[in-house]
Amino acid sequence: MKKLTKTLLIIGGTLCVMLALLGMLLPVLPTTPFLLLAAYCYARSSTRFYQWLITNRWFGEYIRNYREGRGIPRKHKIFSIALLWLTIGYAALFVLPQWWLKLILLGVAAGVSIHLARIKTFQPQAKLPAQTAEGALPEEAE
Repeated sequence: MKKLTKTLLIIGGTLCVMLALLGMLLPVLPTTPFLLLAAYCYARSSTRFYQWLITNRWFGEYIRNYREGRGIPRKHKIFSIALLWLTIGYAALFVLPQWWLKLILLGVAAGVSIHLARIKTFQPQAKLPAQTAEGALPEEAE
């Protein structure tokens, strides 16, 4: 049973990565939840796949920052919220004829926007000069 669970988690993680990649191209499909779910699945099933995911050059740092509680960069928040409102706004104004579906979509957009705004904003630390073994800054040569 343990092998079956591990296999299902790997398959689920891989499907989530594929959906996340589609989400990078399709504005209606979310990327972050699928990447986080893939990280969850891989962390419980395959060290190799998990390491590949969190060291990936496109989304590895993003996942690590989110999972470690450091947050999401401000530009990603702004981009995500703007894209969310553009796509849902378009659907509500031009695609859906039912007013109650429009209200549901706008409610979802408001909820997701509030959630994104409440997530901590990641701010990279400024790089400091290298320190010596004692912890003091190296003195300049005279």
